[in-house]
This record gives sequence, structure tokens and C-alpha cells, in this order.
Amino acid sequence: METPNRLGDIEITDPQAMRALAHPVRLAILDHLRRHGPATATQLAPDVGATPSVTSWHLRHLAGFGLVRDSEPGPDRRQRRWEAAARGFRFEAPLDPADEEGQAAARVLSQQMFRRYADLPSRWAEEVGPALDPTWLRLAGLANTRVVVSAEELAAIEDGIERVLAPYVTRDPAERPADGRGVLLMRYVLPEGSGEPGEPGEPGEPEGSGGPGRSGGSGGSGRTGQTGRSGGSGLAGQPRETRETS
Repeated sequence: METPNRLGDIEITDPQAMRALAHPVRLAILDHLRRHGPATATQLAPDVGATPSVTSWHLRHLAGFGLVRDSEPGPDRRQRRWEAAARGFRFEAPLDPADEEGQAAARVLSQQMFRRYADLPSRWAEEVGPALDPTWLRLAGLANTRVVVSAEELAAIEDGIERVLAPYVTRDPAERPADGRGVLLMRYVLPEGSGEPGEPGEPGEPEGSGGPGRSGGSGGSGRTGQTGRSGGSGLAGQPRETRETS
């Protein structure tokens, strides 16, 4: 699998690979390896909710699709260490509606990702946010902005966001600021159904505003609908099951 995108993500197009990844333990494995670096199946097991033998089986399955690979041996060369093959992964549902296998596989993986991260914001608000100093807390929040755009314009918005993020995602760790910390940027891009109102500002439709907790309509995340991305930066102090990083 190649990484022709700015963020260095593996691009998954094989429906079988999408289905292979649509499993909570496998998503947890990739999250852990991206955030913490190489690990053995035994080291991963407590964090991903599986026994070492089951974790090892999942790792081999992921390796078969090029999502993880062997890492340099650790102090104990008898133990096999694994690493993520890229900073993250992304997938898209095929444009051809006749490709039912690809459409179904993308939907299954997308649904699994939605379930995995669905309660992350509320857990952050309860467990992490209260402990942050004001400088960081004022920068955190929820953006819920509704816009009316064409498919081409929405693609341009996503491209622009990635263009801004890329230098921070791909820079060498040695170049990160001394006072830097992990930040998870979640973008949910949710096109509305064709029967819904088309103009912002209609009755009952709040318009976008600024600041943490702002609200306006639909928002954006690491693209998960029948398309998706997982990777990038981690959230400092977040619950174990939701760690994600480059």
C-alpha cells in the first residue's frame, strides 16, 4: 500500500483489507503502535483487551495487509516486536455504485471507527479537560459549522485542511517545540440528506460562530462516513483505549 498523500498515511483500497481492519482489537493495536512505538504482542495485550496469543494472531493478520511490520529487535531478541507501517491509514468508498463489495467494506470499517471514537469527546471533557491549565483549555473545544457547498468544494476544504496540518504531522520529532504536547484534531464531515434545508440561517438553523464550543451546523473529523482516516496526533492524558498519534 502506498502513501501518496501529504500526511504519510497508508491508503487502503482493498475491500478485504478494510474488513480486516474493522475490528476493535486491530484498531486498538494500530492506535497503540502509532502512539507508543514498537511493541511485542505481550506488551500490547493489556492495552488492546486480548490475550497475548490472540493479539499475536491479530498482528499477523494486519501484517498480511501491510498495516504493521517487524521492528528492530528489543533487548530480548526471542520476542518479536511490531511497528505501525505508517503514521495512519485512510480509505474511501469506491465511486462506482456497482462495486457493492467495496461499498459494504468501507461502510463496515467506517461504522467501527465511529463506534470506537464516539465517546472520546465526553470522556475528554470529564477526565482530561478539568486538569488542563487555562492556556491549553481555552484552545480546546467543539466546532459545529454548517456550510452549503458542492462536492468539489468540500473536497477542496478537506485538501486545504490537510495542507495546513501536513508540516506539523510530518516534521521530525526533534523539531517539535519543547513545550509541545499531543493534540487530537477530530473532523467529522457529515453531508446532509438531500431532503434537508439547503441554506444556512433558515429557522432552526444556527449559523457558525467562533471559539471553543462554537456551533453552526455540520462539522468535520478524520473523515469517517464511508471514507475515513486514522492517524496524526495523540491526545495527552486521554483514556487508554483512545490513544492515537504519529
